[in-house]
Amino acid sequence: MSSAQQLLLTALRCDIDNLNHLATTADIVSDVSQFIHVLQRERGASTIYLASKGKRFKTRRATYLQHSQAAEASMRQRLEALSQESRPQATARLLRRIAAVWLSLDELDVLRHAIETFNISPDAATQAFNHLISNLLAIVFEAADTAVDPDITRALVAIFHLMQGKELAGQERACGAFGFTLGHFDNAHRTLLNQLVDAQQRCFDTFVEFATPEALGTWQQSLSPRTLADICQLRDIACQRSHHQTASGNTLGETWYELTTLRIDTIKTVEDTLNTQLTALCHHKIVQAQAELEQTKAKPDRPLPAPCEQLLALHSTQPLGDLTANALNSPLSRSLLELTHAQSSRLQGLSDELENTRKALRERKLIERAKGLIMAHQSMSEEEAYRFLRKTSMDQSKSMADMAQSILDLSAMLQRKE
Repeated sequence: MSSAQQLLLTALRCDIDNLNHLATTADIVSDVSQFIHVLQRERGASTIYLASKGKRFKTRRATYLQHSQAAEASMRQRLEALSQESRPQATARLLRRIAAVWLSLDELDVLRHAIETFNISPDAATQAFNHLISNLLAIVFEAADTAVDPDITRALVAIFHLMQGKELAGQERACGAFGFTLGHFDNAHRTLLNQLVDAQQRCFDTFVEFATPEALGTWQQSLSPRTLADICQLRDIACQRSHHQTASGNTLGETWYELTTLRIDTIKTVEDTLNTQLTALCHHKIVQAQAELEQTKAKPDRPLPAPCEQLLALHSTQPLGDLTANALNSPLSRSLLELTHAQSSRLQGLSDELENTRKALRERKLIERAKGLIMAHQSMSEEEAYRFLRKTSMDQSKSMADMAQSILDLSAMLQRKE
């Protein structure tokens, strides 16, 4: 077997190792997804439990706590196995991120005891859960950022943004549960509720951009217009400056919680479908790579003369063009060309993903600067400025980034005239 063939086999084995790493990562993402989901339930129930001084959701919170502990144990078991591997199937960056989260998990019991004994406010408890879930989501982001296969990268990016949108929906559930259980929303919680609605929509828009047609079909079929309409109605009530307790003594807190939970659970079914598709994609690519490896190994002794040797051995009657074509069509040359093309496509895909991310960051900075100008000159709050910018861009059939740039350009021109 030639050195070139040996190198090709080594490259194929490296591809298989990378794909096995991605398959392991997909399993970790699935476990993290399940753990986040039950933590979100525990967070929402804990908020109502604290806001009602233990009168509501005591039993439900205890049930959700058991679910969280079971999901945590399952996730820890997989991560324990990963840490004991002599050569873990994960990148160093991902392992460092997992280690940081592992340390913060040890503080969960302290948080739960503070909730049980009412030694923490609903807002502080929610923020503690938010912090942990945010770090768990960072594992998924790290997995997407370190993936080397374009198809798997896109799948991970779609999953990450769906999970992030669901987390913001979970924070909205906790915020609304607190306000409705308390009987009213102050300005801070009304503002937070509106911010969470806008932020999760942006996440879902990005998910739609990166999702496969199959994933989009699942997403569109899973959404219930009736549930969304009821949630929107309660959002409108939350923005009213009045108490929400009815004459019968029941609050809207549990109604809000049930509706938002139904929506979040529906999003979780889409998330589960994506995780299943991701795992299947990883194993499909592993099978393809192994088949290519076996096919290459099956022909180790096939003569592969170098192009120069072929040219020296020419009969004068054989056209040079034919010889060149034969050299280019040899098995080794064809495999190397295919490998080079695949690598080029992969790098281009990653470059495109990076450029899309940079573009999104640039547009976000433009929108933030434009919002600041609108707030300063129109005496608007941040959410009012955002809604004004969004409505103006829609009215003028422009993207929000283009509208923001127009506002900034106009502001600069007016300042020069002054």
